[in-house]
Amino acid sequence: MNNQELLQRSRAAVWHPCTQMKQHETLPLIPIARGQGAWLYDFDGNRYLDAVSSWWVNLFGHCNPRINGAIKDQLEQLEHVMLAGFTHQPAVELSEHLARLSGLGHAFYGSDGASATEIALKMSFHCWRNRGCPAKTRFVSLENGYHGETIGALSVTDVALFKDTYAPLLRSSVQVPTPDWRYAEAGESAHDFALRRALDLRRHLEQHHGETAALILEPLVQGAAGMGMYHPEYLRQARAICDEFSVHLIADEIAVGFGRSGTFFAFEQAGIQPDFLCLSKGITGGYLPLSAVLTSDPIYQAFYHDEVAQGFLHSHSYTGNALACRAALAVLDIFAEDKVIEANRAKTELFNRIAEPLRLHPKLRNFRNTGMIWAFEVTDSAPGFARNFFEAGLKRQVLLRPIGNTVYFMPPYVVDEEQFHQLVAATLEIIECPV
Repeated sequence: MNNQELLQRSRAAVWHPCTQMKQHETLPLIPIARGQGAWLYDFDGNRYLDAVSSWWVNLFGHCNPRINGAIKDQLEQLEHVMLAGFTHQPAVELSEHLARLSGLGHAFYGSDGASATEIALKMSFHCWRNRGCPAKTRFVSLENGYHGETIGALSVTDVALFKDTYAPLLRSSVQVPTPDWRYAEAGESAHDFALRRALDLRRHLEQHHGETAALILEPLVQGAAGMGMYHPEYLRQARAICDEFSVHLIADEIAVGFGRSGTFFAFEQAGIQPDFLCLSKGITGGYLPLSAVLTSDPIYQAFYHDEVAQGFLHSHSYTGNALACRAALAVLDIFAEDKVIEANRAKTELFNRIAEPLRLHPKLRNFRNTGMIWAFEVTDSAPGFARNFFEAGLKRQVLLRPIGNTVYFMPPYVVDEEQFHQLVAATLEIIECPV
């Protein structure tokens, strides 16, 4: 097998995600043969530093021996059994562990981030119905928010490129202004801007709380908005406002959970707790499809009833898959045994010093960092910027996938000082001379 053969077969047989396939007439696919640590290798031996964690999923490097070992061990015991009428040790242990970490004691499993969003939206709606509040059927989300591309998830997403084509299929939702500090007025702090935007949320719920089931948001970082970052004060205010007006708060931590924000869960930085917590991506370290929605005892009790129809009758064939749950348990073991959050904080400080030339570069603006996420905009970017930057990065052994004119780094936690130096140097070189 070689690169050319595999990419030709892939173009003929595979419909790739988030892709205009015709572009691959001139922008070749990159066939990957193997991965190791922070690196991906093609069939010709070229390597690429995975600076985006393969769409934000990989935490501890490709082919991590500890996760590998856990999955191999589980293969000899149980690969899968349906979770309706049955249970198994990995699902129970993972649920217990996530409950200890989040304070939310009931885990419902799906297969990906969008399915987690769907689950949380349906649970919120059904909970209010079970409680005798059938008018609470609508949802509020943030301007520029992204929550997935299935019908329900897309209904609360605010990214036109993904949403506009399917608008006739979608249920209407309301977006309130984003607290993303890039939109603050000159001289306005991120904290004060968060307070101002929270007033917008308050004004909306003052008028519409009777019909509103939940507010859904991405805590601290809005990923598809170009890594829009905001102050934790907005989360504190949102929690208080939702409590005041009896509206659920859904924290979509699909992208920012599992240490990406600098704490295990991003909502911790605001000292709050959501009513629903959506998790996916890093939950298995980038190994297997899995998502989870965690929720509180009162919400769980709203479904606990003699009537079957009052239960949450939602299912996925691979709900709580044993192999995926075992991979997730291995991820949690690594966090605990290696003190990953503490190590990442030290790493973040080091990487910020290495990235100082980017922060000061005259062609860049809004350099920002939250935990193990870095982002900035490139000014005067030409049409086709994202594609050109991606291609230029591959020539320099780095995998970067800009969002519009926003360049971001979200590397696996195993990235080291030398690799980050390489990433910054390659980025600076592309900015100065993209060819």
